[in-house]
Amino acid sequence: MLTEHIPVLKDEVLEALNICEDGRYVDCTYGRGGHARAIAERLGPQGRVLAMDRDPEAVQAAREQWHDPRVEVVHAPFSMLEKCVTARGWAAQVNGVLFDLGVSSPQLETADRGFSFMRDGPLDMRMDPTQGLTAAEWLAHAGEEEIAECLQRYGEERHARRLARALVAARKQRPISRTAQLAAIIARAHPAWERGRHPATRAFQAIRIQVNNELEELKQGLHQAADMLARGGRLVVISFHSLEDRIVKRLLRVEAGVSDLPPGLPARGGARQPRLRLIGRARRPGEDEVVKNPRARSATLRVAERLN
Repeated sequence: MLTEHIPVLKDEVLEALNICEDGRYVDCTYGRGGHARAIAERLGPQGRVLAMDRDPEAVQAAREQWHDPRVEVVHAPFSMLEKCVTARGWAAQVNGVLFDLGVSSPQLETADRGFSFMRDGPLDMRMDPTQGLTAAEWLAHAGEEEIAECLQRYGEERHARRLARALVAARKQRPISRTAQLAAIIARAHPAWERGRHPATRAFQAIRIQVNNELEELKQGLHQAADMLARGGRLVVISFHSLEDRIVKRLLRVEAGVSDLPPGLPARGGARQPRLRLIGRARRPGEDEVVKNPRARSATLRVAERLN
């Protein structure tokens, strides 16, 4: 049975979006609609929400739940943000774009989706089950070096090479096709792991990112969001691990004209006119929210506003 969906940092998101009643807003990760619903509740009759999700199950659930002419739900990944917005005549007229990254509760809690090592199921992990290779298919064909690079780059796994060798050896005995099977192989091969954390945590994250091309999708979506915003429009992003947050932080700083070079060093290339300005510091959930919703623990919210 699925647990109740609790949107992360809901109040902070609404404050960050600075919602106006007749505004146009894009929720790039509809999930189960917690943020989209909260945005719509603050809109007047002329306000609009475009909700996107690359997961067809989320889109189907949304279309069954929503009967509001102000809200439209589309099946699309981040990389189609500009296309979806432009098709509706909203280019450079969007008042707010929200990205709530990571895996949704229904995805984690549905064993057949293959996202969780806590529930045995087919090793799928695709955000969109109609597209691309499953995790099982990728593991069946990837070389040892490719697997090790994936675990190190996307999972920041210190023992990536050791785990890659174990996975290649295991698949010679039989295909790795179940989540519990993958988790058990990693647990047996892992020499040490963080206290209170399952040894397969980093590997599952890495393989999921690989299968869904998540970081490249995020980069494309963020760049397109900056293009689509109206003057004064807000870009709001919730990330859940350091790889995502680094990408978000770096892009926002670059778009805001904030140099990462040490003071006193000349900037390389010509000066670039900032498109965004940073709004406040990164925000994280308070203790009360983490108690109510433990999955919010690692969330980081960043906000920027479109300039002229």
